[in-house]
Parts: sequence; structure tokens; C-alpha cells
Amino acid sequence: MFRFKFILPFCFLLILVSANGADTLTLLKPDRVFDGEKMQIGWWVAVKGSTIAYAGPSTAFQKANFPGTILVSVELKGQTLTPGFIEGHSHLFLHAYNEVPWKEQVLNESRAERTARAVNHALATLKAGFTTVRDLGTEGSWYDDVGLKTAIEKGVVPGPRMLVATRAITATGSYAPKSESADIDFPKGAAEADGIEGLTKEIRTEIGKGADVIKLYGDYRWGLNKDAMPTFTLEEMQAAVSVTASSGRKVVVHAVTIEAMKRAAMAGVSSIEHGDQGDEATFRLMKEKGVAYCPTLAATEAVAQYRGWEKGKGEVPAAVVEKKKSFAAALRSGVTICMGGDVGVYAHGTNAREMELMVEYSMQPIDVLKSATSVNADVFTIANKVGRIREGLLADIIVLQGNPEQDVLSLSKVTLVMKGGVVVK
Repeated sequence: MFRFKFILPFCFLLILVSANGADTLTLLKPDRVFDGEKMQIGWWVAVKGSTIAYAGPSTAFQKANFPGTILVSVELKGQTLTPGFIEGHSHLFLHAYNEVPWKEQVLNESRAERTARAVNHALATLKAGFTTVRDLGTEGSWYDDVGLKTAIEKGVVPGPRMLVATRAITATGSYAPKSESADIDFPKGAAEADGIEGLTKEIRTEIGKGADVIKLYGDYRWGLNKDAMPTFTLEEMQAAVSVTASSGRKVVVHAVTIEAMKRAAMAGVSSIEHGDQGDEATFRLMKEKGVAYCPTLAATEAVAQYRGWEKGKGEVPAAVVEKKKSFAAALRSGVTICMGGDVGVYAHGTNAREMELMVEYSMQPIDVLKSATSVNADVFTIANKVGRIREGLLADIIVLQGNPEQDVLSLSKVTLVMKGGVVVK
């Protein structure tokens, strides 16, 4: 039996843990384990191969239950072990808008450049402790997210597990980029489709290209005075859900207006993204219909800061006030809340900003941890693989310095990342 303490040179420890294989049992001994549902004290977690072989009280662990294995013990004093975080709303093919505005990225950056950036974004995301992402649209890079997902699965490049939406779908004339001249049509950041027949064809095309989830823009800034207004009718959304469900997939909807949120909820979509104008009645409707809410708080604050707002100084922008109000309404309603920040609007690898804001906006830290692990796994129908510390699930595990229940900044203090039993940080 080999026993190593965390005070050993960290590079040596990583070599030991990375060597985890069929004949090696890596036993992780943190101060506490968040199992995806609750915080456990006095637990150990053992990894064998790519999966979790044991998770439970240290007093119940028996090496004899794993004959023929070499035991490597890793002491993690002062640290918290959790399932790998699941990012619920990512755009790996975008980068922070204060670097290059969205329109310029879509129009002027080649798909080769955007793919190269996405590879870097995937690695940054993984190192930040997010071992799975739901990537909701390439925003003009067509089906390149399918290729990135495949490259990660083959081990060509490192990155998180990916659920991809390929091209989000929008109503003709509603989405951007738009030229100031009606005589010029710019390439769009999403696929345009109209009516039940048009939506059916586009959805089936995207599924055939490799989409894991279908994303609709339920509203957009195409109303008079560029106000956000609904795009698809209730009947169109219902048809989209029906067509998508026949393949075993789900629909998610971008919606900031109450009317678009109501249509999406009545249509039976899986989740609604943003929900800026949402009120308690609308969130209660979503709860009744089993529709989850992904608030993207960090994107709202990031855009406000790009426009000159200094947080903690001066008047809070109207968009941030509105977001705080809608999030408070969601908390009161009891709707299922996913963790997803719309990362890509801000820098990849800083995904924990969303979790920090969820706590700042009055969500309990333990519930934020659930949102980023078991809740997202359940909503995204991947709970049979990830999202909990449970025997038989994939060993997607991260370790945080400190206790995130007491210090939200611990969420970004990631000391170890393991994906499928392999240490990547």
C-alpha cells in the first residue's frame, strides 16, 4: 500500500494520480465531499480506471473489496471535493465582447481562427473545473462545434464533454448581423427558418449534422425601436418541440420577454435562457410545466461593464436591476434553476463568475453547487454519467481549496481537475 500526502511536490502527485488505471485505486481524502446533493463530512472517494469505485464514509472503505489493485492515497487537507462542474450556457466559438464585438467576430473572423480560439477556450474551461458544457450555438461557425466535440472525444485536444446545439434557429429577419442597407444581406449568426415545415426541415438537418440539443430564439430585438419582441408563434414552438422530441432530444429557448417565455413554457421546452423580464407568475408557469431556468447573470453584468459601469460605483444599470428582480422572482417561484452564464460574452475559464453572482443575488451556496452539478445533469439528461459523486459514474471530479459553503471565492480556487479518471490539472 502506498500513502502520499498533499505536501509532496504537486507535480509528483499529479503523475501518481494520472497513472490511475485498471490496476490502480486512487483514494482521495478531502476534508469534505459535496456529492451533488449535500455536503458530506468524513467521506473518501476512490477512482479506478475512468469511474468512481467508492464514495462514502471513510470508516466503511475496505481495500479488500478491490483485490489486485495498488492503492494510492491522496490527502487533501482543507479542501472540498465535488463533481466536475457543468456549464449550462456556453459559446466556445465566441470570445469576450470587450476584446472584439460580437458582430465583428461573426463577420470578420474566419472559421479557422474561431476554431483555433475555441480549442483554447475548451482547455481554459476544463482547467477551471467545468468538465461538461452545454454549448448553445456557434454563432456563425455552422457545425464546427460538432468537430470540436469529436476532437475532444478522440483525445486530439483537451476539453470538457460537450453537448452541442450547432446553429441556433431564428425567424427570418429577426437576427443579426444586419446591414444598414436593405440591399445587402450579411451572413447571420443563426439559421433562419419559418413555419412548421421550415422548422421541421432545419431541426432535422441540424440533428443529422450532430446536434445534441436544438436552440430557438424565442424573441429578439426586432420590434419597433429595436425592442425585444417574440419571433416564433406558440404553434411553431410546439411543432419544434414535437419534431425534436421524436429524436430523443430537447429544445431550449432564448427568451427575455414574458410573452416569449410563456410561449416556450406552454410548448414544453426543456429550459429558457436569460428570462430578463420574467416575473413570478411566469416562473410559476415554468415550474408547473417542468421547464428549467438558466439566468445568465454574469453576461448581463459583463455587458454593463463593457458599457462603462464600474460595479460598486454610481447608479446600477437598468439591465442589471431588471436581472436582479427577475432572479429574485425565480427564487420565490421555486422553478428549477440551472447554472449557465452565457460564457463567451466574457472570458472562458472564468465560468465561476456566474456561480458567485447567484450567491450574491441571494441563492444559497449549497443550491448553487447543486445547480452546477446534479441539477444541470438532470435537466440535460446526462445524470447517468456525470453530476454526482456516486459509484459507477464517470470520475469527473474537481477539488476546491477551502469550503464553498462558507466562501464563494473557493469556487474559482480549483486545485485538481479529473475527467474520466485522468488528471487534467
